[in-house]
Amino acid sequence: MKLPLTEQKRAASGNGRASKLAWRIGVDSGGTFTDICLFEEENGRLEVWKVPSTPADPSVAISSGAFEALERCGATAAEIAYFGHGTTVSTNALIQLRGVPTGLVTTDGFPDLLEIGRQKRPDLYDIRADKPMPLARRDVRFGVPGRLRPDGSVETALDEDALRLAARELAAAGVEAVAISFLYSFVDATHERQAEAILREELPGVFLSVSHRVAPEFREYERMSTTVVNAYLGPVMKGYVRRLDARLREGGLEVRPNLTQSNGGVIGFSTAADMPVRTVLSGPSTGVVAAQALGRMTGIADMITFDMGGTSTDVALLSKGACRVVGDAVVHSYPIKAPMLDIHTVGAGGGSIVHVDSGGLIKVGPRSAGAFPGPACYGHGNSEPTVTDANIYLQTLNPEYLLRGRMKVHRPLAEQAIAPIARQVGLGLEETADGILDIVTASMAKAIRVISVQRGHDPRDYAMVAFGGAGPLHAARLARELEMRRVLVPLTPGILCAMGLLMTDLRTDYALTRIALLDDTDPAALASIFGDLEQQATRWFDDEGIMPERRQIRRVVEARYAGQNYELAVQVPAGEIDADTLNIIGERFAAEHNRLYGFVAEDGLVQLVTHRLEASGIVGKAQLPAYPLVGSDASAAVMGERDVWCAITKGFRRNHVYDRQKLRPGNEIAGPAIIDQMDTTTVVPAGAIARVDAHLNIMIEIEV
Repeated sequence: MKLPLTEQKRAASGNGRASKLAWRIGVDSGGTFTDICLFEEENGRLEVWKVPSTPADPSVAISSGAFEALERCGATAAEIAYFGHGTTVSTNALIQLRGVPTGLVTTDGFPDLLEIGRQKRPDLYDIRADKPMPLARRDVRFGVPGRLRPDGSVETALDEDALRLAARELAAAGVEAVAISFLYSFVDATHERQAEAILREELPGVFLSVSHRVAPEFREYERMSTTVVNAYLGPVMKGYVRRLDARLREGGLEVRPNLTQSNGGVIGFSTAADMPVRTVLSGPSTGVVAAQALGRMTGIADMITFDMGGTSTDVALLSKGACRVVGDAVVHSYPIKAPMLDIHTVGAGGGSIVHVDSGGLIKVGPRSAGAFPGPACYGHGNSEPTVTDANIYLQTLNPEYLLRGRMKVHRPLAEQAIAPIARQVGLGLEETADGILDIVTASMAKAIRVISVQRGHDPRDYAMVAFGGAGPLHAARLARELEMRRVLVPLTPGILCAMGLLMTDLRTDYALTRIALLDDTDPAALASIFGDLEQQATRWFDDEGIMPERRQIRRVVEARYAGQNYELAVQVPAGEIDADTLNIIGERFAAEHNRLYGFVAEDGLVQLVTHRLEASGIVGKAQLPAYPLVGSDASAAVMGERDVWCAITKGFRRNHVYDRQKLRPGNEIAGPAIIDQMDTTTVVPAGAIARVDAHLNIMIEIEV
């Protein structure tokens, strides 16, 4: 597969330095497989590779897989111009509560805020609902005398003796990380800086997470929660980054590696190690970035992404070509204030384990068989059935091997695993396996309705973009469930998240809360706030080695009517800030408020609340070319036939199996059919038509 060169000899680290290096590598580390995408800058060559993940230490699969893929291409690590990767290390540590013992130092009287939270409860009337476990236990949360007023002036000086006493108790408790979060530190961070200096002296080697650096914004509970999550994950991420960096250096990597953030951009390893809370959605974010690029390429502006892997499924809604970026979210029950793409995740993947509950009903997930032992059909000792086993038994997946022959699978083992479930529910093997797929489809449909129907969007107006190792396998069935008529399957769907790493820029975000009425705001004061943020961005640009011509910034202010409790993001015009700038902010806020809520409060006072600056370092990107259409006949791509279960007729039907690599632009395939490639399998159901576009994507038109 050849891609055009978009820029000659890009930067050594992707940041704008001249170089003779050739290969750009993106690696996505999932729970089951690690995906590698390689782009050769000189002639546009694109290569993909896939290896089993190593959950005990993801750095093993990432480094070995990348170097294995390079060897297949006849290249060496010395030829790597850019290395980026997405990881689920921080996500999994948070989900599985495998962080480190963490303490908290806060304002006297507020240690229990971490558990009290907000009055709003997710399960208000459920007396059996479990609260999330506090990441800092009660016995290692300390309130220290010292208080600021809302304007940042000192009410009570920080009690350094009390702080040192707390530090010694934290040391005795064996904590490995400490979060520091004082009231109003986003206005004046002097007390937090004092506390940080003392704790570094008293607790050498302990990871410190300080709120005015992690989340310098108002709303004390969310800021404290974010700072504690960052502390809880800090040593885990530091250890992971250190191991991976060492393995890559040992293999000959010379450029600075990067890691994906939740906002879709990438940052250097050192930043990621200090701010792991920014990476909790590292894995799925680059898939959304790649989908945005696909939208621009194909002219499809409204899409719903469907990324199904071995462990989980991630969905996102793209309206007018862009995914919404949110400033805060609740991730696995923990509030986090950090910019992130609006992605919804469910525990349903190819490796999700099937069981029968106490009521006699089949349930799928959230437990997963992972990469090892994996599904029963892998033959590694697992006897519990998974979604993959159902697909192997129904032969929607090749019943003999995966990854184009590199991974042997065993249909009889899948049958043995499904049989006990079938007996418990009183169904045949085929009906049970088909029921498993129906159940996992219903779970994924629910996730898509959360991001679409519940937010005023009709999924029937959107095209589905199916990727991930299992996405194209389930996409048509899911689309029919949602009455969606179009499914777009990219050229390399199984490694699209890895490819997204080659389509994203270096990016970081800065924020500062300063609450003031728009009418009372002096343009010079607003310019000073953004000037401070731009200074921070400039230091980051310099640290990352980003050349001046590749630097971009975008200014945003979150505003509300006085008395409201939630804000709307409004873009601040570029250039000098003057009285006209304030007028434009007011006009844009009114327009956005009217769009969302249907009215404008003509006499309402507008407050400016949180000021944000997005800093991006533009890097060269892989691009897919357009080819001339050659006709509809796809018979040259037929590689065989097999009997495949048909969900519509509830029986096995003979299907042609097509080789994705041999499909050409303009080819058409009438369902039922199977399209096979190294990184995934695409199901074209009966009544559907699959067409190959000029970019070698497949568009499936579905009858609903």
